[in-house]
Amino acid sequence: MKRLITASAAVALLLTLTACATGGTMPQQPQPEGSRPPFLTTTPGPIESGVPGGTPADVPPERWDAIVADLAERGVTGTPDVVSATAVTWNSGALGCPQPGKSYTQALVIGLQVIVDVDGTTYDYRFGAGDAPMLCEA
Repeated sequence: MKRLITASAAVALLLTLTACATGGTMPQQPQPEGSRPPFLTTTPGPIESGVPGGTPADVPPERWDAIVADLAERGVTGTPDVVSATAVTWNSGALGCPQPGKSYTQALVIGLQVIVDVDGTTYDYRFGAGDAPMLCEA
């Protein structure tokens, strides 16, 4: 009698677990090897500025000053014009511009990408959480 109760309980448990595992779930669509869903930014697309050829209101003054100072350190003369400013969530501390031989934090980093033009030369600056710019030289 004890074996019958134990066997019945085991069958009931197995049916319950099987029902929970398959009931109410939608079938998964197979993903092609190596693919993943697109990476989304926190604010997709460019930030509207309303100031053509100047510093957009959405680029904080301390970040703009840091860009101007970096350009001056590199010996770049001329007035920088903002081409675009885009809020981005980067995949890692590399800010979308990894350098060979360096290691980076593997976490999402909310930041800003500012493209500036000085006398026909384009500079791609990236910011993470701080106000220190990283020039992405591709």
